[in-house]
Amino acid sequence: MHEIKFPFLEHIGGKLIRYEQGSAEVELQTMPYHLQHLGFIHGGVISTLMDNTGWYAAVSNLPEGFTSVTMEIKINYLKPASGEHLRALGKVLRQGKKTSFVTIELHDGENLVAFATGTYAVLEEKQV
Repeated sequence: MHEIKFPFLEHIGGKLIRYEQGSAEVELQTMPYHLQHLGFIHGGVISTLMDNTGWYAAVSNLPEGFTSVTMEIKINYLKPASGEHLRALGKVLRQGKKTSFVTIELHDGENLVAFATGTYAVLEEKQV
């Protein structure tokens, strides 16, 4: 599988903790700068974690020489997140030649706080 670094994810404190064929898991220890004005985790932090997790899951299914980019992601925020630890789980539901369809769950401790579906385009790395 690909050896991949994601500078923006690292910048906000996210960390890839599991990466295997068809799935990925990313976590974040929350900090005060991740909060919005009411003290909950900012929606942009949640969407970043979910999109990056979906992307990792998508590329985990691809052979060497291929990569992926996000075409579309839809996030349902189910409840506010306020814990110290967020964990996102991505799973490829359908892999095609040109697209990957992925689901992503985001947990705040034991609580499911967001659910997303993402479509990721498959590209040859030499095209990028």
